[in-house]
Amino acid sequence: MKTRAELLQSIANTIQDYRAGEIPQPTPTHVDRWVRQFDSDVQIPLLTELDFALDKTYFSKNVVAKFFANQIQHKEITGDNPREFWRHANFLSIQAHGQSQGEILALFDDALNVHCGIPVSDCGSDDGPFFYLDDVLFSGGRIGSDLRVWIQNEAPTKATVHILVIGTHRLGEWQTIKGLKAAAEQVGKTITFTCWAAVRFENRKAYKNKSEVLWPAAVPNNAAVGAYMALETRFPFEPRQAGCILENKIFSGESGRQVLERELLIAGVKIRAGCKDPKTSMRPLGFSAFGLGFGSTIVTYRNCPNNAPLPLWWGDATATSGAMHWYPLLPRKTYAQSDVLADFDFEL
Repeated sequence: MKTRAELLQSIANTIQDYRAGEIPQPTPTHVDRWVRQFDSDVQIPLLTELDFALDKTYFSKNVVAKFFANQIQHKEITGDNPREFWRHANFLSIQAHGQSQGEILALFDDALNVHCGIPVSDCGSDDGPFFYLDDVLFSGGRIGSDLRVWIQNEAPTKATVHILVIGTHRLGEWQTIKGLKAAAEQVGKTITFTCWAAVRFENRKAYKNKSEVLWPAAVPNNAAVGAYMALETRFPFEPRQAGCILENKIFSGESGRQVLERELLIAGVKIRAGCKDPKTSMRPLGFSAFGLGFGSTIVTYRNCPNNAPLPLWWGDATATSGAMHWYPLLPRKTYAQSDVLADFDFEL
């Protein structure tokens, strides 16, 4: 079992390229300052499980670049002639908010030059497939919004669209594809959609017992948590059944997972309580339209999503009081409208 010092160093090493060049490189001291906001008796168990989870769900720049490079010769996508396939492919650059698509396209451009000897700028044809590249699909709100506008205004009457991301969450992927198909039908266009990903994380309510997000099996005996849960009337929280085997082993085990869920939930409720008139979608375990929060543990080198638990990214290191008085482990870069959720389809 790792010592406290080893855990602090390990987590700092895992997230070492987080927002590189924008914020100071994470250090053990930084991680220690964050975890000291929790009760002393839970700090080691919390660090232990977080160390395990981030090792599985933190996507460094090298990991992301390698994934997209590997897709260039993915036969299920390209067939037997990758160079000819990509030469005809059309790359969409239509992201309305954020910068992830532009940065991912730049990584793909580098790899395409290496493997096929052509840049993205030389690709494209009237009859070629379309590619929407991004890092991770969470709720699918941003991807769906971008592509719906494209479908209505720019898409040809017949097309094939590939959504290429390193990871997806199953509910968001299902809702996104369903919504895009409906959008195409509404404007009389025949468009097929396929989503490609290295890993898919379960987060559908019907499969909550096998969920691969933070979805508590039990609600802690905490007055603030109880008061928060009493506010939810439309979609009351339903706990998962503990102990089910997961497809993706992103937690060390049930006991460690419950520590992470409990402590981040309690801290998230505390953070939310300090905000004046918080949005309903601002939930302790991450922005979401229902439950205790989205609960994703995925973080990329570029940014931490607002779908992750509030205690991971909320706050201001310089604040001494008020709503932002929380020291973030992964300070989030925000954009205009970054916390606006697309409409959800709750037919699960």
